[in-house]
Amino acid sequence: MKLFITGIGTDVGKTVASAITVQALEADYWKPIQAGDLDHSDTDKVKALVSNKKSQFHPNAYALNTPASPHYAATLDGIVLDIKKIQEPITANHLVIEGAGGILVPLNDTDSIIDLIHKDHKVVVVSRHYLGSINHTLLTFEALKNRNIAVAGIIFSGDENQATESIILKKTKVNCIGRIDNEPYFDQNVVQYYADLFRENLLSL
Repeated sequence: MKLFITGIGTDVGKTVASAITVQALEADYWKPIQAGDLDHSDTDKVKALVSNKKSQFHPNAYALNTPASPHYAATLDGIVLDIKKIQEPITANHLVIEGAGGILVPLNDTDSIIDLIHKDHKVVVVSRHYLGSINHTLLTFEALKNRNIAVAGIIFSGDENQATESIILKKTKVNCIGRIDNEPYFDQNVVQYYADLFRENLLSL
């Protein structure tokens, strides 16, 4: 199974959700494009949160120096991102792929994050609770639907907001994998707790 973890925007909890998914499935992890924080990348963060010994962590297709939209970070590095050079790693294991920002974040003048999603990917949307998140979540679903991309499941991030979660689930009819609370910190033990909580729902996607 290949899971593409995307979000309704930046800093909504994709990396923590990816770590939980990797731990739950003992899956491999791949972040195609890293923009900024190269000394403490998302791959480094997931690796630190995952405790199983089976997962492999595949190198970025592009590692850009500036924490910015990939198209702009690439410009600052003097390159143009070529989607044809973003080759998915070959593995016999489950694979968790983490996007960057939201699905319409530009990679270059023509391609966006959504163009990295393949037909055999199961898309998981991470939605974080904040004022406006319902709109951003439904817009994300609408954009994916317009490309004939089905969403396999949703992970909510943040303390419970029943009104928000229920209307999103009612309108999208998507599988709810679970919710990641606003924990005081995330370490391997906390990630393992959520991995155990989410595993059955992940396997049923």
